[in-house]
Amino acid sequence: MLRAPAGSSFAALLVAGFLVTPATASTFTWSTNSEPTTMDPHAAATAPVLGFLNNIYEGLVRRGRDMALEPSLATGWEPIGSEGWRFTLREGVTFHDGAAFDADDVVFSFERASSEASDVKTFFATVERIEAPDDFTVEFYTEKPDPLFVSGIANWLIMDRDWTEERGAALPDAQAATVTNLAANGTGPFRLVSRTPDSETVLEPFADWWDTPGHNLTRAVYNPLAAAGTRVAALLSGAVDMIEPVPLQDVPRLEASPDIEVLTGIESRVIFFGFDHQSESLAMGEAGGGNPFQDVRVRRAIYRAIDAEAIVERIMRGQAQLAGLLIGPGVDGYQPEDDVRLPLDLEAAEALLAEAGYADGFRFTLRCTNDRYINDEAICTAIPPMLARIGLEVDVVTVPVSQYWGELQDGQFDMYLLGWSPGTFDAEHPMRFLLATPNEELRLGSWNFGTYSHPRIDELVPSIQEELDPVTRQAMIDEVHAILKDDVAYVPLHIQPLVWAVRAGVEVQQRPDNFFLLRWVRLDG
Repeated sequence: MLRAPAGSSFAALLVAGFLVTPATASTFTWSTNSEPTTMDPHAAATAPVLGFLNNIYEGLVRRGRDMALEPSLATGWEPIGSEGWRFTLREGVTFHDGAAFDADDVVFSFERASSEASDVKTFFATVERIEAPDDFTVEFYTEKPDPLFVSGIANWLIMDRDWTEERGAALPDAQAATVTNLAANGTGPFRLVSRTPDSETVLEPFADWWDTPGHNLTRAVYNPLAAAGTRVAALLSGAVDMIEPVPLQDVPRLEASPDIEVLTGIESRVIFFGFDHQSESLAMGEAGGGNPFQDVRVRRAIYRAIDAEAIVERIMRGQAQLAGLLIGPGVDGYQPEDDVRLPLDLEAAEALLAEAGYADGFRFTLRCTNDRYINDEAICTAIPPMLARIGLEVDVVTVPVSQYWGELQDGQFDMYLLGWSPGTFDAEHPMRFLLATPNEELRLGSWNFGTYSHPRIDELVPSIQEELDPVTRQAMIDEVHAILKDDVAYVPLHIQPLVWAVRAGVEVQQRPDNFFLLRWVRLDG
């Protein structure tokens, strides 16, 4: 590997205008395009946050290399009849500050994570109460049978009660300058040494971790590099050991380098477009005072005018996989025969618009991220010329992900881009978050920004959540998928590829959830 010499007098390398900490023989340095916005595991339910914090914090269960559930802070679990779940906790575990882990920390973390202030409260939508019969047993009682509960809490991370309360952070708040947004105290394989948002986050192995480390690191440094060219330059220069995602246009160049290995796969994340289903008029466009997206014929016309194959081939460089659903292979409930897109048909699209009363078209705004998904801005800027062919005028607005979620929550869109990876690896997950009518009390539809609503889906989702018979459950999932496609609730595009690049001699582990875990990183030499 090409690295800065150990003991070098250079504190950092200036790479493409960005200050990057150099690697040493005992240090692993990596970069992504979208850094975690907080170090609080209950303040933001996003992949950049939860993926990063799985290096520092741990849950009762975790997912292994093959995504299978395995014990973590719990050594085992069992159903309490149909009333809930009992977990036996691991003894002898300590937090990074030396405090002992026990059931009280689990109870506190449940109270905190299930609070209205939490962004992960949907993990506990069915839980009525928690009990701790002793220091190493916790019991979750649910209002109905919940066979998905254990898989649903794989990314619920446990905090120390005393450490958190002493810092005035009994409740999460991603918007406030609280200690837990910048500091951390977990039980995981790495401890947080320092953090400078938008610049550098430093981690070191936790010597008293209860598990056997699979890595050989003594230090890990994370540098966010939003600009694609900067990330590539940093990797080629040896300033970082890994980047993700790799700009697809740079894959051939990196593959040609003897010092670089490009790792590819398919993520579990489906990229799609959503609509404003609720508003009586467009929020940011003009269509004669109405909202065309309330008409399924308009939604279907847009679907049939978007050339998803061209997006995959030209923008995604053939690396992505076309999607006809909000889930892909490897997710429970997926049926390949359902994963079929409506074909591109401009004549049919024009006829649908005319039938809906929009033969002369209309103007609307498409809001997108420019630093969250692979080629997200390029995907969105490809849409106006496609839809212009059927008489629609599209204004594209792209913003950083740091402000994107707030704008979607405020309804600042007519149509929008989103990507979804099911945390439970079950079809119920996107149904609960994206298709169910928003209901804060039931904790449904929390990412259903366009307020899509269908009464039959609202009937089916609770049944899918508690049904134990696989045949009956699959039939209900198939029915939801049929409604999703017929109603064109969303326009699926493709399954996002995993494209990472590492320096020669660096061993990492890709998973379809795109979580990068340091506990599997090994460096030669």
